[in-house]
Amino acid sequence: MIPVTADSARSDQGSAPPPPTATGKGPGRAANGHRAWFLVLPALIPILLLSVGPLLYGIALAFTDAQAGRTDPTQWIGLLNFQDLLRDTLFWESFRIGLVWAVAVSVPQFLLALGLALLLNQNLRFRWLSRALAIVPWAMPEVVVGIMWRLVYHPDAGLLNETLGTHRDWLGSLSTALPAVVVVGIWARLPQVTVTLLAGLSNVPRELHEAAAMDGAGAWRRFRTVTWPAIRPIALAISALSFIWNVNSFALVYVLTGGGPGGRTRLPMLFAYEEAFRYGQFGYAAAMGCVLVAVVSILLAVHLVARLKGDDDT
Repeated sequence: MIPVTADSARSDQGSAPPPPTATGKGPGRAANGHRAWFLVLPALIPILLLSVGPLLYGIALAFTDAQAGRTDPTQWIGLLNFQDLLRDTLFWESFRIGLVWAVAVSVPQFLLALGLALLLNQNLRFRWLSRALAIVPWAMPEVVVGIMWRLVYHPDAGLLNETLGTHRDWLGSLSTALPAVVVVGIWARLPQVTVTLLAGLSNVPRELHEAAAMDGAGAWRRFRTVTWPAIRPIALAISALSFIWNVNSFALVYVLTGGGPGGRTRLPMLFAYEEAFRYGQFGYAAAMGCVLVAVVSILLAVHLVARLKGDDDT
């Protein structure tokens, strides 16, 4: 038996790993935390440079009198741009049009996408072809979609007028411009919502539907008690994102109508674009952008609160 001396005991204690700290974290965890930051940096740096940085610059610009073509240095004017914005009836009219547009596009879009997703989730013949055709509008850039639908709505040689036997200017009429643009908005982003809901439906076990059918539940009852609870989180998320995307729409409406006729399709993003790049009022346009960011943030907060309450109830 080898005797244990004080020197050998001290040497054994020196070779043992250091004890964890009071928080339960040893030096190995700290090193792993530093390595994790190095792994995150390649994705974090572009976000900071291309998203967070311009956002902060735009917020700061909203408190200045920045204009295009001026030789005097930009001055800090505080809340003056926001005070002018409160009295700008044209902007608030565009804001109202933007909300009408977002609701009119998002609600039918979600309902149609849900029905299409339920249909494509069935065991149909050539289902793969139907799914491929359903995402065709998603693969097209919004500029191309706008040009294509302008040809469809053309007053003289458009497909719609040729089919109906009329010569109506759908995009140039005060009464039909916004509804015509809403139809295009629904069609353009329908595949995105459909694919998301279809992914959620594919994760619903078929055994639950079979068990409910054996208990005598009809199609509507199976959807209400089996399908909807399973896809509810995905449905709430994609509907909220769709509404926010529609509030921030720009390219599609810009190509179709440019905000006309008479401002009937001038969405808030179009109004801010005109103020900045047509009239050169960069500070005033930045204030509009701040208002839009605040509205979107409030909508996100309301959605998250409702989502958390719904999770707590379940």
